[in-house]
Amino acid sequence: MILSFALLIAGFILLVKGADFFVDGSSSIAKLLKIPSIVIGLTIVAFGTSAPEAAVSIIAGIQKSNDIAVGNVIGSNMFNLLVVLGVSAAIKPVHIKEQIIKKDYPFMLIASALLLVMSYDVFLGGSENMISRGDALILLIFMGIFLYSVISSALRSRKENINSGEDDIPSYGVGKSLLFTIGGLAGIIIGGQFVVDSASDIAIRFGMSQTLVGLTIVAVGTSLPELVTSVVAARKGESDIAIGNVVGSNIFNILFVLAASAVISPMNINAQCLFDLLVLMAVTVVAYIFCATKKSVNRIEGIVLVLLYAAYLTYAIVR
Repeated sequence: MILSFALLIAGFILLVKGADFFVDGSSSIAKLLKIPSIVIGLTIVAFGTSAPEAAVSIIAGIQKSNDIAVGNVIGSNMFNLLVVLGVSAAIKPVHIKEQIIKKDYPFMLIASALLLVMSYDVFLGGSENMISRGDALILLIFMGIFLYSVISSALRSRKENINSGEDDIPSYGVGKSLLFTIGGLAGIIIGGQFVVDSASDIAIRFGMSQTLVGLTIVAVGTSLPELVTSVVAARKGESDIAIGNVVGSNIFNILFVLAASAVISPMNINAQCLFDLLVLMAVTVVAYIFCATKKSVNRIEGIVLVLLYAAYLTYAIVR
């Protein structure tokens, strides 16, 4: 048991630090190749914070631990909306740009609704609830549409401020960049393996379901990069990063992480996960109302979001 917890902690450390090195190395390579800084920020850096979720869910999919893969995505998205956004707003009110309210957040709502519909196969006349490879390919197509839209928009806006963000991207030599990229990727893969194996062992020893472990321990652990990034951004008053990180990560989790896992191994969705998906959809709508009402999330609303997570977590554990 002690070894399992030690491996779990080691796995999380490898995931977080591996993601950091991977982002720095790959961003530096992209800069050396003259790829625009705005594109680097919206792809490599934004998705780098979701690398732990991707590693854990994809490895879980390979090992057919589907409940961990699904629970990890649902739990991570719930944590991002209620805790990451909630804590950020509690520290300093988060102001929301009109583009996020009218374009990016609605896309996240669509992605969440699409996942919910795809999971309710029995309600739609199917024999069992599952995310098939066909469903996964549809999700990946939506991911491609989102990326195209975001990058096209960013490149258009870049013309107005061509040097935007250049100083924020690390610049290393080719050798160091490759070392950081390959080493970071190795850390992500090994860390993901540690987390899946140790979490599965802990679930068996404590008599917990893989769904609960995925929703709680694994989801919180893999969401630490998002929490740290958004809280630091909130303290600095950089609301765009705080809310953009949450929205981008949630879209990536559904349209790429879960989709990639389902391509590897189609996922059966149990009754608990179906209910959790309904809760996630409701939470996504509530957070959107908070964001859109006054184009900001204030401290009181932030505290409400955190309390909602505490209530949900209590229910999940009791269940």
